[in-house]
Amino acid sequence: MSDTQDHIIQEKPLSHNSSAAAGQVDLIGLSRQELEESVIRFGLPKFRAKQIWHWLYHRGAKSLEEMTTLSLRVRDKLAEDCFIGRPGVANEQLSEDNTRKWLLAIPGGGEVETVFIPERDRGALCISSQVGCALSCKFCHTGTQPLLRNLTAADIVGQVMIARDTYGEWPSPRGGRLLSNIVMMGMGEPLLNFDNVAKALNIIMDQEGISISKRRITLSTAGYVPNMKRCGEELNVNLAVSLHAVRDELRDEIVPLNKKFPIKELLDACRAYPGSNNARRITFEYVMLKGINDSESDARELVRLMSGIPAKINLIPFNAWPGAPFECSSGATINRFSEIVNNAGYSAPVRVPRGRDIMAACGQLKSASERSKRKSQETTPTNSCGRSANPYTARAFPINS
Repeated sequence: MSDTQDHIIQEKPLSHNSSAAAGQVDLIGLSRQELEESVIRFGLPKFRAKQIWHWLYHRGAKSLEEMTTLSLRVRDKLAEDCFIGRPGVANEQLSEDNTRKWLLAIPGGGEVETVFIPERDRGALCISSQVGCALSCKFCHTGTQPLLRNLTAADIVGQVMIARDTYGEWPSPRGGRLLSNIVMMGMGEPLLNFDNVAKALNIIMDQEGISISKRRITLSTAGYVPNMKRCGEELNVNLAVSLHAVRDELRDEIVPLNKKFPIKELLDACRAYPGSNNARRITFEYVMLKGINDSESDARELVRLMSGIPAKINLIPFNAWPGAPFECSSGATINRFSEIVNNAGYSAPVRVPRGRDIMAACGQLKSASERSKRKSQETTPTNSCGRSANPYTARAFPINS
């Protein structure tokens, strides 16, 4: 493969913040209150916290030396007690459609992938909440990677800062920013790491820092019901639900969390989600799997299930990955499915796949070290089209045409 085809921008050894000494505090990821308490503990006046916050999240300072509105004495004092962390960029790839993917080495251990999907004058940054995932959704590449740990608030905010570094969006622009939206749709289940996710998003939303509005942030869940209401009440961000099936017997298989929180319980939680209305609809993500969940009867049942929910349906063509047990539905099938849902009064756009050539599309994310570790093991038989043979088509799921 040529350099042009490979689209790899850089590949370098994992790097971590070498300035951190034992006992030092990483300033990234501290809440405003925690930063104020730390500054006072360092022997500095409380107002210094506001100055530091400005340098960290408005100007994107990578070192204490850059904070020139602080005296040299103050900077020297801070250097004794704290540091400014960033994830290490282990690999960075650019797709032929300009989607960009970073493989980030997280200081606490493990790797995550972060993806930026640009449009003409804006774009969405897809960030991860966990190293790996415990939910094992069958159509998702991350689901084949065991959960290593939750990301900290610093790990989550650090993904945004790396993207801002890359696109030169410091100081924080007031308008016309390229990194305009955040989607918590990367590796992991955000609601199983709610405290850290909430802390990170509050930092990201702070108007005196990164300042991305809650209206431009979407959190996606596979349906961890206990924290859905809390998400709406404490964060009031947009909600997306990974539904993917309209019958419990199928969803139990492809989204195993459904065994604990079945479709009725999940949809009742959606109806009660704080702040949802016709202006702020809940997005239901529905991956299109050939012969599994893509029949006309599935579309009609989906419409029935949406009753009483201000909903939008996002139809996602399945993005293949090595060893995947599914195929994508045909274009004609997807269009017919969309037509049925649209005719019932629900918006049902078909998501345009982005970043497939660098394994950055929806459902394809996985730590590169885990991917390479399993590569030699993934010898799933393929059909005549060169795609993975599908063990699910032979199962007794009620799939009606």
